[in-house]
Amino acid sequence: MTPIPPRFPSSRPLRRRPSPWLAALLACSVALPAQAWGPLGHRLVARLAEDALTPQARAGIDRLLQAEPDPGLAGIASWADDLRATDPGLGKRSARWHYVNIGDPGCAFDADRDCPGGDCVVAAIETQARILADRSLSDAERRQALKFVVHFVGDVHQPLHAGHAHDRGGNDYQVNWRGKGGNLHSLWDSGMLNAQGLDEDAWLARLRALPAPAAVSPLPARAPQRWAEQSCRVVVAPGFYPGGHVIDQGYVDAHLPVAEAQLRLAGARLAATLNAAFAAPR
Repeated sequence: MTPIPPRFPSSRPLRRRPSPWLAALLACSVALPAQAWGPLGHRLVARLAEDALTPQARAGIDRLLQAEPDPGLAGIASWADDLRATDPGLGKRSARWHYVNIGDPGCAFDADRDCPGGDCVVAAIETQARILADRSLSDAERRQALKFVVHFVGDVHQPLHAGHAHDRGGNDYQVNWRGKGGNLHSLWDSGMLNAQGLDEDAWLARLRALPAPAAVSPLPARAPQRWAEQSCRVVVAPGFYPGGHVIDQGYVDAHLPVAEAQLRLAGARLAATLNAAFAAPR
């Protein structure tokens, strides 16, 4: 994964300057890492999904990924972010597929307004899931679609991937946490998770111990839209944007459980998406 997240296009051509005190506070700080859930988060979503795959889906995935260096869902979970380095052309074409900016203050998704030309994570999940389910297509096409689906279902559950256009999903909202400067997007991507000092297996055990999400099979109509709207509602909830731009332990205590719940949901919904794709009629 490259260290810079997909840029969120701004609806405002002019960015606000930070206040002088905030600029001074951030001037001597080290930037937080900025990644989409980070490799850890994407691997956790993938491993949680593997817990709930049907035998048919597991067999189909194993066949498509058998030649991969790390032939499992976790091994390809960050592939779509890596494209910026490994395949810049495809990385550029798919850059807008990682997120959606929902323009309605109540978080109601409108495809014409929020996803023109199908260039958003909602449409990308739907399109790539259809490709994955289409047995008439080549293995190469379906393998690529599988990699996109695994990543994008994770992305849509990171709340700021359904955030505001004006601050590029929190990328332009500067924060200071533990004496280090960065932005709200990077804090949610990986900052809060990495700060817990847990390795991948310990995180997986922690997430598995959470209450299991409600069954999501069969998938409801317009499922990716509903997931994006739910993420958006996290962003617009009171207290999500910290007052004063300084992150304290109270913010982390309040919001880390939200991030954990989103990861748990993403794993369950990814499994449902893959089970549905591989259950399609041959």
